[in-house]
Amino acid sequence: MAEIGYALSSEEHDAATLVRLASEAEEAGFTFALISDHYHPWIDRQGHSPFVWTVIGAIAQETERLRLGTGVTCPTMRIHPAVIAHAAATAASLMPGRFFLGVGSGENLNEHVVGVRWPPAQERLAMLAEAIEIIRWLWEGDWVTHEGEYYTVDRARLYDLPPEPPPLYVAASGPNAARLAGELGDGLISTAPKPELVEAFQEAGGAGMPSYGQLTVCWAPSEETARKIAREWWPNAALSGDISQELPLPRHYEQATATVREEDVAQAIICGPDPEKHIAGIQQFLDAGFDAVYVHQVGTDQAGFFRFYQEHVLPAFA
Repeated sequence: MAEIGYALSSEEHDAATLVRLASEAEEAGFTFALISDHYHPWIDRQGHSPFVWTVIGAIAQETERLRLGTGVTCPTMRIHPAVIAHAAATAASLMPGRFFLGVGSGENLNEHVVGVRWPPAQERLAMLAEAIEIIRWLWEGDWVTHEGEYYTVDRARLYDLPPEPPPLYVAASGPNAARLAGELGDGLISTAPKPELVEAFQEAGGAGMPSYGQLTVCWAPSEETARKIAREWWPNAALSGDISQELPLPRHYEQATATVREEDVAQAIICGPDPEKHIAGIQQFLDAGFDAVYVHQVGTDQAGFFRFYQEHVLPAFA
């Protein structure tokens, strides 16, 4: 048995649609969801990027069982960690036992908007570590004053706290971030089924803690249609290396993906209506040591995806 969740793609859907999709995911049998926290979409075609904390508040009122986390929030530049601590505490109060905070070191695409310098990867991880410490201190409910290497907190206290602090999961695409997740987090989030990430996480203190993997798919009635949709809506899936963290504007991702072909995207995204391919994609994460997998359906046909997964994929992991 494995827990299967759903990815709420803020880059592809407006706020009201995301709320509706969360409710439909719950009804379809998905037990949890992660919602992306972006200021910009990757490319203009995706077309959206609502403020995630407003959407979370609405989802809290429209769902009853669905566990929800951010996938993921960068608490280091665009928004100060003291503010993220406040937002997450309120979200957890609205969803008792159902909210978790996912954090990561972010992308230039979203963080440059406040005019900050985009630091190198190791510095971003150091900033994330200090931010996590601040968030946890504030969740204890005491007055916090802090002067650190990257952040200052001046006599701050959170007055509205949930009965228990929400879990804090850390995103990782490489071993250094995975070790940070094990040292400071309550769980791991990743988009790649790499056993070495789970191993680094567990060896650094994450043994016994949950690990979540994101699988991107494009269900459609035919593989040909799915490949076209995937290329149109999510060509950035074909990009590799550090580029997804470094470029600042959607048009730069459009330029970077200008020569990407359908077959290139289809190598990174499971396309089409064959349930065995979707099941195998999920199983790849489970075989790598992940405990749960959440699935991102590319494109506008979320209803068809829900029907397909409810009938053909979720039962395989029940």
